[in-house]
Amino acid sequence: MLPTRSILSVPGHVEKMHAKALGSKADALLFDLEDSVPPEAKADARRMVIRTLQSAGKQTPQLSVRINALDTPFGYRDLLEVAEAAGDRIGTVVIPKVNHPGDIHFAERMLDGIELAAGKPLPIGIEASIETAQGLERIRAIADSSSRVKTLVFGIADYSASVGARLVSLSGHGEKEDDIYPGHRWHYALSRIVMAAKAHGLMAIDAPYGYFKDDAGLEKAATMACALGCDGKWAIHPAQIDTLNRVFTPSAEDIARAKKVLAAADAAEAKGRGAVAVEGRMVDQATVGLARRVWEQARALHLFDAADE
Repeated sequence: MLPTRSILSVPGHVEKMHAKALGSKADALLFDLEDSVPPEAKADARRMVIRTLQSAGKQTPQLSVRINALDTPFGYRDLLEVAEAAGDRIGTVVIPKVNHPGDIHFAERMLDGIELAAGKPLPIGIEASIETAQGLERIRAIADSSSRVKTLVFGIADYSASVGARLVSLSGHGEKEDDIYPGHRWHYALSRIVMAAKAHGLMAIDAPYGYFKDDAGLEKAATMACALGCDGKWAIHPAQIDTLNRVFTPSAEDIARAKKVLAAADAAEAKGRGAVAVEGRMVDQATVGLARRVWEQARALHLFDAADE
């Protein structure tokens, strides 16, 4: 899958934001029909998003739509209308508050039917947002529920509410955590999501950081998510994109280290040796795998020339 370091969430009912977002430096755009849209604007938002998707040019970030939850009167209609009208323009749909693999099965069957009716492939992936204790408990089954599932996303605010955690900030999205907890308060939940995602070949995306004027807090949260194995993080404001892209991009030092490890591994294999030595240090195959992942990410981001291959 393409790198998804930054995913900019765009309110579906604010059409003037759509065009600006399409020209942003985010790796992906998420047109939101759920939390950012008031109930009375849901239908209009859906029509606006479809119109934007249909008229968008080719040179845009990756495009996605977050539908409403499937236990609302809006979710099924979002999925049906967006996929029928603009299914060839989006890469994924985000399903919020996935509590059971049955939620994924429902969406999969609908997308399969829409694809059959269209008479052409519509390889729309599914991003499952894990936002409750129920969803986290069933994370393995959700991750393994369909070949359309491409990504697991952490929904921090709703998850906090579902477990009765203390609210310590206005947004409930990650800031001021150090005031009440000595460490990463959501380490277990996020690590479990990452583990389930990577065990099934999926991407793992962290929740947004709610205070968009706090660059230091955003960088700290993104660095922690990256260290845990997340592939990227949602953004709620364009000002957050550069920081996220930088944090989730391998540094020149990372790439040089990976190149050195992979070169040593190739040399050892050519000599029929299993062990790899780099600068007097023994390197196991797990580390070689990590180096290969960094190298592939750097290649996808065009961070080196073909001569460096």
